[in-house]
Parts: sequence; structure tokens; C-alpha cells
Amino acid sequence: MNPQHLSIASGRPFPLGSDWDGGGVNFALFSAHATRVELCLFDALGDHEVARFDLPDYTDEVWHGYVAGLAPGQRYGFRVHGPYAPAEGHRFNPAKLLIDPYARLLDRPFAWHDALRGEAEDGGPDSRDSAPFLPKCVVAGLMARTSRLDPPHAWRDTLLYELHLRGYTRRHGGVPERLRGTFAGLADPAVVDHLADLGVTAVELLPVQAFGHERHLAAPGLVNYWGYNSIAWLAPEPRYMADGPHEIVEAVARLHDAGIEVILDVVYNHSGDGDVRGPTISLRGIDNKSYYRLGPGGEYLNESACGNTLDLTHPRALQLVLDSLRHWVETYGVDGFRFDLAPALARTGPDYDPRAPFLSAVAQDPVLSRVKLIAEAWDIGPDGYQVGRFPPGWSEWNDQYLQTVRRFWRGDHGQRAALASRVTGSSDLFDHGGRRPTASVNYVACHDGFTLADVVSYAHKHNEANGEGNRDGTDRNFSANWGVEGPTGDPAVLALRARTRRNMMATLLLSSGVPMLAAGDEFGRSQGGNNNAYCQDNETSWLDWDGADRDFAAFVGALAALRRRHPSLRRDRFFRGAGHGSHGEKDVLWFDADGRELTDAAWHDADAVSLGMRLTDEPGRSLAILFNAGADPLHFALPPATAGRPWRLVLDTATVKLRATATPPDENTYDLEGRSLAVFEDAP
Repeated sequence: MNPQHLSIASGRPFPLGSDWDGGGVNFALFSAHATRVELCLFDALGDHEVARFDLPDYTDEVWHGYVAGLAPGQRYGFRVHGPYAPAEGHRFNPAKLLIDPYARLLDRPFAWHDALRGEAEDGGPDSRDSAPFLPKCVVAGLMARTSRLDPPHAWRDTLLYELHLRGYTRRHGGVPERLRGTFAGLADPAVVDHLADLGVTAVELLPVQAFGHERHLAAPGLVNYWGYNSIAWLAPEPRYMADGPHEIVEAVARLHDAGIEVILDVVYNHSGDGDVRGPTISLRGIDNKSYYRLGPGGEYLNESACGNTLDLTHPRALQLVLDSLRHWVETYGVDGFRFDLAPALARTGPDYDPRAPFLSAVAQDPVLSRVKLIAEAWDIGPDGYQVGRFPPGWSEWNDQYLQTVRRFWRGDHGQRAALASRVTGSSDLFDHGGRRPTASVNYVACHDGFTLADVVSYAHKHNEANGEGNRDGTDRNFSANWGVEGPTGDPAVLALRARTRRNMMATLLLSSGVPMLAAGDEFGRSQGGNNNAYCQDNETSWLDWDGADRDFAAFVGALAALRRRHPSLRRDRFFRGAGHGSHGEKDVLWFDADGRELTDAAWHDADAVSLGMRLTDEPGRSLAILFNAGADPLHFALPPATAGRPWRLVLDTATVKLRATATPPDENTYDLEGRSLAVFEDAP
């Protein structure tokens, strides 16, 4: 490209972004309130501006122009002119180079520099040129498209596995060093084999769309490791690619070959522009008033707790979200999305609206309505807790499941009835509108909070390394250290911690709904008590494959196999406690240690810390599960299995058995140790 020979023509107002047609590139940028838009072209390294053009035409609030002779790989950005009037919602600042919201590639990772700030200390526009410090957009060529897993796994057969792409393989000795922390590393056979051995059917990746880092993290040398700070929704995070975007296509295809779906954790509730003290890197400088929810004085509404909230009642903001989601499905072949702070996407005023434009648009979209959709069903706005209130077609993270299971196995009283509801799909939350038990995504740990090993090792958070005086992170962990805070060599404490981990993992994989594992919990991964490791891109967060507890991983894999073997553990209808089939047995029977069906009074016994349940499926096969969260052993009487078949023990978390053994001595009783769980199936 010789910049002296370039010129710009009118072009087209569609598609938005940069579009190469073989002879040149069309650029189109929505801004309803700009007065002028400049296209800035950069050299191959993205370091030096080589040409600048005004986009010459403006059609239906879209600025556009066509530059012949440009090719894929061209670096570019925009400068957008208009009023700087924050009280009126406008924050245009042409001193700031801006990322195209439709950029499909960025040339480098984001790094904080104060010149990125849009507002000066005096409240006026910051006059420093940000171009040297901003990632440049890259014109993308035609990309090969991969197909989704066909047929996809039914929700009832899904086992989710939440992982951080970088941290998952950063310390994996079996992955070539150059590929660790990338999509190519995730696709390494050693990694895929581990996922398959666990029985994982879908990986849920923490954000992989390009993201930025907040100013307050720069000084102590920290970063936004988790990535919940998007700056370009169609572009992959540059750090996560060893060789380019084609490796994403290849990684997804390899996972699909192993029968594993790919679900992305996406962040559309806010952008990396942050609050008024944050950077002006994209939407704020393009059209602040159109893209963000603003108060009457132009202030940002902040239902995300991250400085701003996108306004998805605006058609162009909504279009950006939908176009970017379809891009990841149609170009990279992903199978679904988990939406961070999802109520913020569905506010049509101050309140959450189940018929908001975003939810309605997704429901009728011919592409997006067919992928897996998961909501984190809370934000910090008014009435922000919406678990159980998303529309049909959605599944939701069920934090009440986490709380109940942790509290029950900690030995808290009054949890018997709550546990019964949680392990049978949380009908109290989801049984409406034709929704199924699979609307509940069950988990006992996730990226946000204690790891499973830390739940049984720490009574309090230890977030000092985050530099916020241990004030960050939740104090509601529902955890117990079982006698010693943190690491210990006491064998009795270690044995009880290990058993409690087994109890919680077994409960998870024996529950109706969609189980989700947090990566490394099958290894016994610890973060040293840090329950908010969002800024720790280091060994605190990276998985320690060399120190992995392989025995526990095998235990988790065996539990997943047990789940696959029994349809009653993978129901897509709620239990009704009624008889069905020729055998006439109740689909679920609740009983006490004496083997008798629980009465209303027994359900309300606040001191009860044990529970028995018998599940019977349509063919008439039975499964019995015994829970004892008390410190003392219990002599359980089992109700009869269907058709008089004998029971056989397949799991006892006290003895770490997970295989078929002889039936109990008199065929209907069992001595269950304290703080243990046992499972019986009827012999064929």
C-alpha cells in the first residue's frame, strides 16, 4: 500500500465495520450525534499513522467511505468529532483514537496508559493523543467457518465445565510452551482427553472477547485477568491466540470432534470505557448518548458496578450485541453463551423486563434462539436479583443451589427442605412457563468465590494480594476450615476436608438440573483463600497440573459416569411425588433414617441434618441416596426398591467406594458414617 495513492469514495452504510471485497475496504460506523468522522490508517506494525480521511458520506446515522487498494491486515481506527457536553450525554473527543465496535481483530492486547483517559482532571476533554497506546483494529479477510456440534447435547445430558482459557494450560507440562494459555493449547490432545475422561460435554470459557484493564490495577502491576471488561465484542482477545483467529476455528472443531460443546461467557452489561475516570477507547467517543444508559444529568447508570451500563433499548446498541453473538456462532462455531449480569441487558427503565428488546430479539432470532443461553440472573440495579424469572428458553446460574449445598454439608441446621428442593431441580424457582429442571445450572463453586478446596479449608477470605485491604470479595462464603485455617498437616482435618469435597461433588452430580464444575476443582485446586482472584494472572489462578489430585479427578469422572447411567438423575421433567408406570411407585420418595416417608412435621424439623431419597424412573429402576451431614453415624433403613429387587451399594463417600458391591447385610439397612453420602441402585 502506497498511502500517497489512496483516496476515499462514498462507499456503503452497510455492513457496519470494515468489509474487504477483494479490491478495497468499505468502512461504516454508526453515530447519531457526531459531526465528523475521521478514518486513520496505520503502518503494518500499527505504530505510525500513514493516512487520514474524513468518511465522506452519512446515511441513516451511519458514516461511511470506501478506500480502494486496501487489503486484509490493514490497521485502522477512528477519530470522532462532536460536542463535549457531558450534561447532555455527549463526550466526543477527537484527541482519542477509537476502536471500531465491529472490529473482528485487534493487533495487540490492551495496556493501560493515562493518555487513554477521555476526561481531564478539570472535567473537560483530555487533549493527549491516545493513538500510540491503543490497540489498532485490523481489517479481516474471509474466514473459514466451522460448524456447530450436530446434534448438540440435550440440556439434560449436559455437564458444564467452567474454565479460564489462559490459566487452564499456562502450567500444563503436556502442552507445548508456545501454545500454553491459548486456544491452540485448549485443543491439545492431553487437554481434550482430560475433559473427555471427566465426562464434560461443554466447556464454558471465561471472556475471550478482547478486553481492557482498569486504571487502578496498573500501578500495582495487576490486570483484569478474568476479562469481564470488553472493548471489542467481535474480536478475540489477542493474548489468547498463538497464530491467529484460525486456531479458534480449529480448537472448536477439535472439541466438537470429542463431543464437547463450546460456550462463551460474554459481557454486554457494560464496556471497558468504564466511568468518567476511565478510558475513551470506543463507544463513549463514538456516541455516548446512544450506547449507554444515562441519568437526567448525563451521568452513567451503573447497574453493572463497573462504571456504565449499555442501553440495549437503543436499536443500534442492540444490533451490535446481536451481530457480535451471531459472529461467534457462525464464524467460530460456538454453541452457546453465558451472559454476565444478565438483568442489566433487560432493563427498559429502572426495572428488569422479561419482554425487554434484548430478550425478545434473541427469542425470535433464527441463529441465537437455537444455541444454549445461560443467564447470570442478577445485577446491582433496583430489584436486581432475578433468579427463576428469565423467559422460557433460558437456563440460569442458581446461586441458591451453591448456598444450600455448602450450608448443608457444613452442618447448618434447617437445611433439609431446601436441600430436597435444590437436588430435584429447584421447582420453587423454575417450575413455570413450561420450564424444565434444566433451567437450573447447579454449581458448588465457580470462578467468582472460593474454589471447592478452599470452601473446606478457609472460614474467611484472604484477598490481601489484590491490594484492596481484603475489602473486596464476598464475606458470604458458607465455608468451614474444619479446625485449621488454611494449609495443615493434621491427618484428621485433611481427611474430613477430603470427605466434604466428595460429599459436595457427589451431591452436585446426583442432582436434577445442569451440573457445572469449576476447572481444577476435580484436582483440589486452591487459590490460597483468595475468593476474588480477578486480577491475579499468576500461579494463584493458574491450574497446577503437576500437583493435581488424580484420585479425586477419577472420583469425579466416575460420578459423571454414574449420572449418565441413570435417567432419573437427568430428568427433563420435575418430580411430582406421584406414581407412574406399571409399577406405580412414586417418582421420588423422601424418607428419614427409620425408612419412613417424611411427614410435614419432619420437613420442618430444624434440627434434622439427614435425608433419604428414592428415585424411580419410567422403566421401574430405582436409586436411593442417603445424606448425613451430622457428626454422628446413622443406621438407615432403606425403603424397598421397585419390583422387590435387592439394593447394591455403588457409592459411600466415607470409604471412597464408587463401584457395585454386595447388598447391605439384611438387604434394607445401612450404617452411614457421619458427614457422608451413600448411593444404592437396585440390582438388575
